[in-house]
Amino acid sequence: MRRLQAFKFELMPTGEQARKMRRFAGACRFVYNKALTLRQERHAAGEKKLGYAGLCKLLTGWRHGAQTPWLAEAPVHPSQQTLKDLERAYTNFFEKRAGFPRFKRKGSGDSFRFPDPKEVKLEQGNSRLFLPKLGYVRYRNSRPVLGELRSVTASQSGGKWFASIQTQREVEVPLPTATSAIGVDVGIARFATLSDDSHIAALNSFKKHEKRLAGYQRRMARKKKFSRNWKKAKARVQKIHTDIANSRKDSLHKASATISKNHALVCIEDLQVLNMSKSTRGTIETAGKNVRAKAGLNKSILDQGWGEFRRQLEYKTDWSGGMLLAVPASNTSRMCPCCANVAKDNRKTQARFACVSCGYENHADVVGATNILERGQRSLACADSSPEIRASWQEPAEATTWSIT
Repeated sequence: MRRLQAFKFELMPTGEQARKMRRFAGACRFVYNKALTLRQERHAAGEKKLGYAGLCKLLTGWRHGAQTPWLAEAPVHPSQQTLKDLERAYTNFFEKRAGFPRFKRKGSGDSFRFPDPKEVKLEQGNSRLFLPKLGYVRYRNSRPVLGELRSVTASQSGGKWFASIQTQREVEVPLPTATSAIGVDVGIARFATLSDDSHIAALNSFKKHEKRLAGYQRRMARKKKFSRNWKKAKARVQKIHTDIANSRKDSLHKASATISKNHALVCIEDLQVLNMSKSTRGTIETAGKNVRAKAGLNKSILDQGWGEFRRQLEYKTDWSGGMLLAVPASNTSRMCPCCANVAKDNRKTQARFACVSCGYENHADVVGATNILERGQRSLACADSSPEIRASWQEPAEATTWSIT
């Protein structure tokens, strides 16, 4: 089985290397915004769509043009990869997987990618990485890089530069060491409740730092923009955001690793997090209801990281030889696991479940996890004729690829 895996390390560039990396990221941002503007203008004028190949031809003229000669100082391959990213963004938009492509701004998502493995060189013994037009850049060597190097992406976050090294290697098809099946019900009061009556407490990383973050944001707003004090205040705000993201990521990795290692079959709800966290503000003509309460609920949903949790479970269960199965989420916490009675009155409160038909009582999240597991087992046994359940599981491909950063 082919495995694609990314290893992320913090870079330790010199002052000159850091300046060049900012210029390279700025060049990629300029190319992306210029190509997006051109495509919008051609669409408004009714002209034919300009794809990746046509934009690459124009990129050659931009690099050697009199108005943008500084583009030639940056490597050409990262600029071409930026045009590929724009093409992928349009594809995702037309296939309704994402919104319309937006312009990039300085300081948000600064990155550039080297796709050719012949241009980069990794020396793990010396803890350094060779990148075109940058030379050897030292990095914090925290773990060995396994496999054949495929590409390197340099990105900036929280004032630091990181390198994501993607590798490829052949591994044996894993056999599951565990034999049990588990159902997982995600929530807000409890991050994850398992069908064996255990649960994982919610971290709420953003909620813990929300007041401190708001205080530093107010300090930053009172200072003159782009002054030295403003930049210092901005660095503090970025540090808090980085701490929140790292804390959430660490918690999700620990939870997903524990579940995937101890269970061969993991059943979860097929939640549409994007739809669940949409605003109810409405329009001027038709104002929404309970807007403030829904905004707080949306913030709590996004603070849990349900989408990232599912993504991690997908590749970790595959790596351990297990299986992840997503089932429809309708009425999982309203259906009695004993008599299969479905009623709104079964769930007395947010946490208490009491069946009005047979009198069965338990925690509502445990009932939901039990029903999720039961639905997953029925779908595997082909006992359920629901097309939604059958479509939620597919046979794994012969060559499975996963990427983790």
